[in-house]
Amino acid sequence: MSTPLTMPVDPVAKPAAAQSAPRAGLPNWTREPLLHFLVLGALLFGADHLLISRSDDPHTIVVGAAVDKEAIEIFKASRNRDPNAEELAALRKVWLDNEVLYREGLALQVDRGDSAIRDRVIFKALSVVDANTKLPPADDATLQKWFESHRAKYDEPARFDFQEAALDGDSSEAAVRAFVTELNAGTPGDAKAGLRVFKGRPHQNLVLSYGEDFAKALETAPVGEWRAEKTREGWRAVRLEAVSPAKPAQFEVLRPVVQQDWTDATLSEQRSAAVQLLAKKYNIRYEDAK
Repeated sequence: MSTPLTMPVDPVAKPAAAQSAPRAGLPNWTREPLLHFLVLGALLFGADHLLISRSDDPHTIVVGAAVDKEAIEIFKASRNRDPNAEELAALRKVWLDNEVLYREGLALQVDRGDSAIRDRVIFKALSVVDANTKLPPADDATLQKWFESHRAKYDEPARFDFQEAALDGDSSEAAVRAFVTELNAGTPGDAKAGLRVFKGRPHQNLVLSYGEDFAKALETAPVGEWRAEKTREGWRAVRLEAVSPAKPAQFEVLRPVVQQDWTDATLSEQRSAAVQLLAKKYNIRYEDAK
């Protein structure tokens, strides 16, 4: 029997009552790709579709084509592209972990009084898993080693200020290159084009918005010179305005933040491992999306 999906659950997140208060300052999730998948996973679980495929065998879970289809559609709506194989696998895992927890909750009969509410059943099953997690002790050496292995999360990346001019009408390579010649001769950037100004854009943002080739070309361009560059939306006139160099993070300054992140990550790994162990009780079948 199919069970309607309700609110999403991240199987490696802490229950709401156990979550710590948010830290002040720039949130780390803005540079954490994994959390982007959790957001997409949330959308996937909030969809008004019956995505759960069950056979008559309660120990068989089928990750069906409907799951892939919905995941691809939601990912594409968020990122303006189809997910690659690794990204689709990550979304499948979020779905599968929740399905395992849901079935374990049903087996433990924690659904009494909540038989129609999937997320409550998952949370109750997760609380049983969570009761068996234990945080190991951590000294400065442990925390600093973890900090170094996750330095990209804390370092301030190089940032780039630039202008982009999208030529009105003919935006072919030849037309844009001719326009670039005019711009470098003194013609204002908004003379024949829609001019946009960007400040403080890091490498990853450039890649997501324009592509890897554009990011490399911009980052190696001379400051103050208009150049013709190909983007995902066509040819553009682009001028690099300024570069803010990368700033390495200091462990001593960020130690409280690092300790909290290490704690969250360690408990998350334990929860994920426990759910994966439970999943071994089931026969998992994958069906390719059509």
